[in-house]
Order: sequence, then C-alpha cells, then structure tokens
Amino acid sequence: MKKFINSIDDLVQDSVAGLVMAHEDLLALNETPLFVCRRTPKQARVALMSGGGSGHEPLHTGYVGFGMLDAACPGQVFTAPTPDQIVAAAEHVEAGQGVLMIVKNYGGDCASFQVARDMLEMELATVLVNDDVAVEQSTHTTGRRGVAGALVVEKMVGAAAEAGADLYECKALGVRVNANTASMGVALTSCIVPDADAPTFDIDPSEMEVGVGIHGEPGRYRRSLMPADDIVALLLDPILKDLALAAGRSVLLHVNGFGGTPLIELHLLNRIATQRLRAEGLQVKRWLVGNHTTALEMAGASLTLTALDDELTALWDAPVTTPSLRW
Repeated sequence: MKKFINSIDDLVQDSVAGLVMAHEDLLALNETPLFVCRRTPKQARVALMSGGGSGHEPLHTGYVGFGMLDAACPGQVFTAPTPDQIVAAAEHVEAGQGVLMIVKNYGGDCASFQVARDMLEMELATVLVNDDVAVEQSTHTTGRRGVAGALVVEKMVGAAAEAGADLYECKALGVRVNANTASMGVALTSCIVPDADAPTFDIDPSEMEVGVGIHGEPGRYRRSLMPADDIVALLLDPILKDLALAAGRSVLLHVNGFGGTPLIELHLLNRIATQRLRAEGLQVKRWLVGNHTTALEMAGASLTLTALDDELTALWDAPVTTPSLRW
C-alpha cells in the first residue's frame, strides 16, 4: 500500500485542515469536535448541514459554501461522524430558522444524526437520501443506500434555503428531489482503507462489480469486463426502470467518478449515457461530470439521473460557490 500519510490517526483532521487552508475565503474549521462551516456570518434563514465518513471527498466538506451547505461533519474514513460533532455543528450554524440535516442512508450515519437530534433543543428536520437502485439491503443499510444523489439534494435544497424557503419547505423539497433521483455504480478495482494492508475486496483484472457501494460493498453481481457501451446499459436500465419517466421528460445526468477513473473515461461514459437517454425519448438538460462522491482511489463510476421540472432546473442553475462546485 502506498499513500501520502504521516499518521493514520491524524489523516482526516490534517486533510480537512488543508482543505480549509486552500479555501480560507469560504471555509472555517472547528477542530474539536471536528466540523467545517462557512466563514461568512450566519444569516436569518434555514441552515443546512450534512456529514458522513471521510474517503468520499469532495462530498461533503467540499460543498460547504454559498448555495449549498452551512456545515459538514467528516467522520473517520468510511465511518460515521460522532453525535458530538453533529451537535456542535448544528449549534454553530443555527440562525433562528431551524436546521435541516441531509443524511445518506447508512446505519452509522442515521444513528449518529438521530442521537444528535435527541440532544439538540432547536427546530430540526431530516432528509434521508437513498438514491442507489443497485440493492435494497446491504451490510451498511436498512433499505437503499445513499450515494451521489446526496450532492443533487444538497445543491437544490441549498438554493431554496438561500432564497428564503422555510425549514419544512426545504425538507419537502429534499424529499421530492430524492424521490426523483436514482443512481447505480460499477467498480473496476477495489479501494484500500488507510488503516488496512489489503484491498477491501478482491477482484480479477478481467472482472467488474456491478452495483458496487461507495465503501466497497458488493453490488448486484460480478461479471467479466465489457465495453463501455454495455456498461452504461447495465447501469441505466435499472435507473430508468426505477424512475419510470415518460418520454419528453427533462433530466439531469450526473456521471460520477469513484476517485481512480480519469476524466477521459468519465466523459466517454457521459457521451454514451446522453445518447442512450435521448434514444429513450428523454431530454438531457443538465450535466455534471467528475469525481464528486468518491471511494478513495477506487476505479469505477456511477450514473445518477434526476427528473427535472422548471422549479428543480432553476434551483440547480442557481448560483453556488463552494470549493468543489461553483457557477
């Protein structure tokens, strides 16, 4: 195993500190307990926060800023943040209009955020993200996993919060975006957790794991490597079945890399997926391509589709300024 590490115990803390240093105009660091928040003063509106295990960067810390999150709580690698992190972050960003927690559907994340909710004395609401159509149950979840769709929820709800939507309007919007979003991924290699001396799973160079989770959880099945056209079909078929969109519907296509896949390949997948969606009678109106919800250095990618209407398109297009997403 070769990684840039001094101390495994300090890796997350030091990495987050480096992120904040690189974006000191946007971000502030709370060292103990660890969380990242906006540097700008609190405003009288709903505050948005999220969090989860590290190793998925830029999710979630890279999306703190104008138009998205007010705070993010990074846990250790592939490990949920602790309730005290969540409590401290919520108390820091709450500005009299309540706090909306955006939580990916993993057992540890859900438990930590629920304990924190029980400890907090403020108006709170939660949106549970469970966009992964690969499997209904996994070793980390009860029900579908939350994956790259979290970014879409954070972006659209963040825009609504900036525009003055109240807590329950933001929650209802987040639930609607999640219900209109579906994702599925494929892995070509495993990742290596920093405190492990071996890959999370073994996979032959000629194989791929279809429906893999972002922690290396198994997917629907393993099979021989296929051409990119066929891989896109394997990912899009269950997504389209899940969303059951009528011809003519507008969609956002998010092609996400898992950390070890170069952009030349991600853009190839984008071209293939866009052509397939158009052949299905759908109108691809917006795109996002890049490494946004990663699994350390795993080679692989996921496709996320969000059904759009005029409101959701406007919320996606609304200005955003974060370390990893801005327009």
